[in-house]
Amino acid sequence: MKLATLKNGSRDGRLVVVSKDLTRCTDAARIAPTLQAALDDWEAAAPRLARMAEGVELGSVPTFRFHEHDCESPLPRAFQWADGSAYINHVELVRKARGAEVPESFYDDPLMYQGGSDVFLGPRDDIPLGDIAWGCDMEGEIAVITDDVPMGVSAAEAAEHIKLVMLCNDVSLRGLIPPELAKGFGFFQSKPPSAFSPVAVTPDELGAAWKDALIHLPLRVDYNGAPFGRAEAAVDATFSLARLVSHAAKTRPLTAGTVIGSGTVSNKDADGGPGKPVSEGGRGYSCIAEIRMIEKIASGEFQTPFMKPDDTVRIEMMDADGKSIFGAIEQTVKAIQLKGG
Repeated sequence: MKLATLKNGSRDGRLVVVSKDLTRCTDAARIAPTLQAALDDWEAAAPRLARMAEGVELGSVPTFRFHEHDCESPLPRAFQWADGSAYINHVELVRKARGAEVPESFYDDPLMYQGGSDVFLGPRDDIPLGDIAWGCDMEGEIAVITDDVPMGVSAAEAAEHIKLVMLCNDVSLRGLIPPELAKGFGFFQSKPPSAFSPVAVTPDELGAAWKDALIHLPLRVDYNGAPFGRAEAAVDATFSLARLVSHAAKTRPLTAGTVIGSGTVSNKDADGGPGKPVSEGGRGYSCIAEIRMIEKIASGEFQTPFMKPDDTVRIEMMDADGKSIFGAIEQTVKAIQLKGG
């Protein structure tokens, strides 16, 4: 089934069940008013929501037009948001870009940061930017939402706790990252609110594309209307999404509604190189930092600038028939006047 949260003026929005073709939806309030409420009682709510989804497809329940631009992120705020590092090619490139080595442990022990989850951007909300010098970058990712996850679960056990899958734009401020990490406490200002796809889907909705806790489909990233990334989400993945969930739960239980991200989807070239642009027949990039690093290696200089006001990014994934699975994240960078200057 496919679930979405419509904006209604409240902090947590209004839960709806969405048709497979993303054209219609029905109110889920009689089962759960919000997605978090459904997750809090998932064992009871999920079968009822699934029956409602069948009713949407059969036309046996009242529906109304579904518009992606009316959506919050599926969870407009969450108890926990942790982003991992499933794609080591991305880690290698961005660390090279800031002159940092990749420790050997990164290849068998995931890197993960704890993000701010009190506010998420909607999938069509503007990306606020206070200063171009902050180096605004998009990051196209996969994310999952869990139910209650016990401490110490294995990856195989963690896979059973993945209840919903969605796409993510994990906005990063590259200009703020090096000095912030140098202080030794990790990301904070350099990681503004992330945005998630209009629709979250249960893993079974992905069919054969969901295997080994990865999506075996390309992630489409368009930058200013042009193809920028077409990386395969199950290729060059050092860790599965289940492995990332188990990593997050190593020393603590995770509560229902926890969001775990894959990190930027990133592929090497067939020859083992760091990747080529889509325009050159490659799979491209899901963030700007990667192409900048490749430019630096090739020419000694960064050429592609980071995002500036009025730049746009669109992140989407199509099924085998070319139909959108999650709807599209489509955002425009908007200049924000900072108070005090």
